[in-house]
Amino acid sequence: MDLRDRPEDVAFRAEVRRFLDEKMVGEFAELGGRGGSGDESHGFEVRQRWEKVLAEGGWTCLGWPVEHGGRGATMTEQVIFNEEYSRAAAPGRVNILGEGLLGPTLIHFGTEAQKERFLPPIREGRELWCQGYSEPDAGSDLANVTTRAELDGDEWVVTGQKVWTSLAHQADWCFVVCRTDPASKRHKGLSYLLVPMDQPGIEVRPILQLTRTSEFNEVFFDGARTRRDHVVGAVGDGWRVALATLAFERGVALLGHQLSFVRELDRIIALAQENGRSREPVIRQQLARAHMELAIMRLNTLRSLSGVDGPVAPPEASIAKLYWSSWHRRLGELAMSVLGPVATVLGEGAYELNELQRSFLFSRSETIYGGSNQIQRNIIGERVLGLPPEPKGTV
Repeated sequence: MDLRDRPEDVAFRAEVRRFLDEKMVGEFAELGGRGGSGDESHGFEVRQRWEKVLAEGGWTCLGWPVEHGGRGATMTEQVIFNEEYSRAAAPGRVNILGEGLLGPTLIHFGTEAQKERFLPPIREGRELWCQGYSEPDAGSDLANVTTRAELDGDEWVVTGQKVWTSLAHQADWCFVVCRTDPASKRHKGLSYLLVPMDQPGIEVRPILQLTRTSEFNEVFFDGARTRRDHVVGAVGDGWRVALATLAFERGVALLGHQLSFVRELDRIIALAQENGRSREPVIRQQLARAHMELAIMRLNTLRSLSGVDGPVAPPEASIAKLYWSSWHRRLGELAMSVLGPVATVLGEGAYELNELQRSFLFSRSETIYGGSNQIQRNIIGERVLGLPPEPKGTV
């Protein structure tokens, strides 16, 4: 790969910078890049307004085809946008699940009516989405889903429970994997439904985290309803559609996530230089290693996305997920080492964490959500290395 900007890339980068320089002022600049992973509740209303500014400028849904309201941006252009967005410390996006996951899924698997109904509100920042995958007994093993949906005339009636549902308390809609064939087991008989959140049959209970924030939620469906034609793909083919959505999650959207790591590592290095910890050989070696591993992460992600049209292959996606989540967890531990005893001290508020403390605590969840490290290693072992599958017997 040649990672140097071509003349057309230079022009596109300049266009992105001009937009951000012009619009990143006032309340948007005051956010200082906050609102990312583990910090999603911060400045939410301001970030919603920012989403509409992006939409008006044509900077949402870059990779979507032009006929669906996107820019049809190349992978290189999407990478450039994410790089410049991160460098400008622009606000954390509020509709990543809609734009980065559901939108591409609908473009690949949805009906024309579904695309016409749901894509414009996502692109314009008018409707927010959450993901109804994990359940108490079906976390990393999605095939154990027990939430069910039954047809009642022209509507599906959904009953069950989802957990670890990011931003469910702010979402307008949820894409829900549920069992539509009661006699089915494992991967078969699942369907992918689009369910409105604002209705009597849905209860959202926030989950209080170590950070004392509640980005994750439990969602209870007790006779919730959605239209019969709000199934993406064929009835019973939800497993294939759900896997495609997971692959989009680990595709180009991951680059913006990684670029926020650059800023975080820069802050840790600056802190180490300020408090003198950078003069300690072990700390200095750990900082150097984190820098090199982050560069490797970026290059491997770019390589895996090279020539990709559609979802990233699941084995490649698993390698990337295992790598970045483990790396970021170690970075949080390194940040606490650099902070030293100060890491154990809270701010003046009742439970006021600084940015590095918050990132350290939240990073503990990153090796679990989106598929735990254990599941990722199984996928890599079985599908990449060709090792025998893990025994499925009961204990």
